[in-house]
Amino acid sequence: MIWYPYEQLKTMKPPYKVVDAKGVYLYTEDKEMIDSVSSWWSTIYGYKNEKINEALIGQVKKFSHVMLGGLTHEPVERLSNQLKDFLPGDLDYPFFSDSGSVAVEVALKMALQYYMNKGEAGRTMILALTHAYHGDTFKTMEVGDDEDYHFVLEAYGKSKYVVNIPTEIQALEDAFEKYGDKLNSFIVEPLLQGAGGMRMYDISFLERARELCDEHNVLLIFDEVATGFGRTGNRFVADLVLPDIICLGKALTGGYLGHAATVANKKVFDAFYDDNPRHALMHGPTFMGNPLACTVASKCLEIFQEEDFMSKIKRIEEIEREEMEGFTHDKIEEVRIMGACVCIEVKDGKDIEGFQEFAYERGVFARPFVKYIYSMVPYVISEEELRKVMRTMKEWFENK
Repeated sequence: MIWYPYEQLKTMKPPYKVVDAKGVYLYTEDKEMIDSVSSWWSTIYGYKNEKINEALIGQVKKFSHVMLGGLTHEPVERLSNQLKDFLPGDLDYPFFSDSGSVAVEVALKMALQYYMNKGEAGRTMILALTHAYHGDTFKTMEVGDDEDYHFVLEAYGKSKYVVNIPTEIQALEDAFEKYGDKLNSFIVEPLLQGAGGMRMYDISFLERARELCDEHNVLLIFDEVATGFGRTGNRFVADLVLPDIICLGKALTGGYLGHAATVANKKVFDAFYDDNPRHALMHGPTFMGNPLACTVASKCLEIFQEEDFMSKIKRIEEIEREEMEGFTHDKIEEVRIMGACVCIEVKDGKDIEGFQEFAYERGVFARPFVKYIYSMVPYVISEEELRKVMRTMKEWFENK
């Protein structure tokens, strides 16, 4: 039996079997569905994108993988140079890995070793947000704050290394006053917290966080695995507030292949660039810098810029607001909209039971969770298709 994610296998409903996909559509043997969640927020360029396919096939004909240990290759060098030009500030030093969770692990490891390399081994604590989700590997679970996903850590008890705070400036200032000299990093999903409930907050919180990190010599880490590449309505939230380290994944490769990047600024990189071998970052995923993934990511970056995807995202948000602003129901707690994300939070999770099947029958693939119905559509979606997704979400409540 396949071990499916986030499911009790004994009681789960059979998953929909996909036989083809193109554009924004998934096809089962008997149904055509708009993918309203972009395969966990990654397929922003759509399925079977001809330009990406062509680039991928071209690299397959050369070679599919070589390790970066003692070897290098043109696709990883090209992608590194593109990211240097594409990312803001001096976020110029990418470390590649194979998933967003590992990218965050690397960032947390970088932050700890940064201070060890500088002779400050006592900075062992991490500040993070309540409702945070950064992945399912062990350190990312530790900095997370979501018992629905990470209750297994109850076996270890509360971490003495992690402090979680709400997105309130007073709580932020209090945490820095109390722990500032013990922190190595403050990690956030900027502006939009994904799996923790599509929670949205104001840029002023991050602006103050940057100031406090500077005052207390703490590294600021942006986990933009989900928020990057336009999802919040910004290319990256890092364009608004510059972190010391940024984590990229998901849309980096347009949903084609697992690949991620942890990109550091010069200050962080310089702490590792040394004659002392113990100052090296001792980390090396087998598939880091995979030539196929790097080729796909390079093509995705080209498409994003050449086809002006930020304009597409702006129009998506306009349509979302036309359809969803002011929509309410006695079962709804709140409707939240930011960039190319819409979330309906209900008062009781029982009120969304059956929504996935309801949407499927109307030609929309959705994946509600806990108390949230949401959409994070591919950016190539048409206005008609987007309105269908929005209206399917509304119809669920209108029929209750």
